[in-house]
Amino acid sequence: MPTIAIIGAGPQLGLAIARAFGSRGFDVALVARNGAKLDDLVGRLGAEGITAAAFPADVLDRDALTQALKDAAAHFGGIDVLEYSPAGTLGSTAMTNPSETDPSHVEHEMGFQLYGAIAATRAVLPAMREAGGGTLLYTTGAGSIDPVPMLANVNAAAAALRNWVLNLSKELAGTGVHAAHVAIGVSIGIANIPGIPTVPAEKIAPVYWDLHTSRDEAERVFTG
Repeated sequence: MPTIAIIGAGPQLGLAIARAFGSRGFDVALVARNGAKLDDLVGRLGAEGITAAAFPADVLDRDALTQALKDAAAHFGGIDVLEYSPAGTLGSTAMTNPSETDPSHVEHEMGFQLYGAIAATRAVLPAMREAGGGTLLYTTGAGSIDPVPMLANVNAAAAALRNWVLNLSKELAGTGVHAAHVAIGVSIGIANIPGIPTVPAEKIAPVYWDLHTSRDEAERVFTG
C-alpha cells in the first residue's frame, strides 16, 4: 500500500486529505502535536476502512518531527506522499502590520512554516529520490501570494515557504519526485469571517489528489 504522511493533521483539512487518499488505497500517517486528537482521527478513519496511525510531534521540534516521519516510514514501509500544513498558526502568534513587525514576530512563523517544512522534506526526500518517485505538497494561505497588511509576519513566512517550494519543484524536475504548493484563499469550515468565503474541507481535498496524479503543476490557488 502507498502511504501519505500528513503534517499538521486535524479534523478539517487534514482529515479531508486523509479521506481523499485513503479512499483510493493509501495508508495514512498522521502527524501533529496532540496525540489524543490524532488517536480520534485514526479511529474515525478506521471506521471508514482506512488504515491510519498517529505519530505525535511538534513541527517546531525539528528532531521530533524528523523522528516521527522515520517512525511512520518504518511502520508503513515508506512514505510516498508528504503533505505539510501545520495548523494553528494564527492562534499561536501575534499578527502584525508591516510597519509594526519586529524580527521576533517573523521568527516564530518561519520556524512554524518554512523550517518545519524543510525538516519534514529532508526526512522523506532521500528515499523518494532513491525510489525515483514521490509527491511533496505544501499548504499556505493565499497571503503567500497576495499579502494582507494585518498578517504581515504570517504572510512573510508563508511567502518564504512558497518560494522554497517552487524552487524545490524546479530542482526535482525529471527525477520522478513532484513538489507543489497549494495556496488557500478561503476559510475552511469557519463562518462569518468578513470578506472571506467559507468552504468545507471536503471541497479542497481533491486539489491535493489532483496535484499528486497530474504532476504537471507546481502551484494551485484555491479560491472556492
